Amino acid sequence: MAERKITLERNTAETKICLALDLDGTGKSNVKTGCGFFDHMMTLFAKHGRFDLTLTCDGDTYVDYHHTVEDCGIVLGQAFKAALGDKRGINRYADIVLPMDEALIMAAVDISGRGYLSHDIPMPAEKTGDFDTALCKEFWLAFIRASEMTLHIRMLAGENAHHIIEGIFKAAGRVLSRAAAIDARFADEIPSTKGVL
Repeated sequence: MAERKITLERNTAETKICLALDLDGTGKSNVKTGCGFFDHMMTLFAKHGRFDLTLTCDGDTYVDYHHTVEDCGIVLGQAFKAALGDKRGINRYADIVLPMDEALIMAAVDISGRGYLSHDIPMPAEKTGDFDTALCKEFWLAFIRASEMTLHIRMLAGENAHHIIEGIFKAAGRVLSRAAAIDARFADEIPSTKGVL
């Protein structure tokens, strides 16, 4: 199997990002974005997806965390799209219902070549620490647009914003890992009747 690794850089007037991703890793990560809560979420994402992830971002956090979080989503999405190549042999679909204390998160993904996010999460607080909870959706929207996947996220239960967002990142890591995994029975096939994803 070809290595599914990628290293990307993205520099704008708002952020400077370096990212390295290995889809077939062990969950090791080194994340430094200037936002502690976001670093925690990306570390959980890598661990539960078993992706090796190195991510650094020098962003305009003196404004707020919006550009940092959104641009990291863009670069991570670009990295997934590049590392997946023609998507030959992948499972393509995966879903999970994941508990995180009182929070219960459903996530389902289709590595479809079509970017669509359904994110139905009524956040119970505007902030967790100094992190604007609305940025959770902004991150996944940026990721989906860049990766060209379909992702549905639902909160089935939840009271604590930290737990809800943590559940989302863990669930997303796990479904993306399963959907991106190679099924040995179909290793030479594109999982679509169209012959392309």
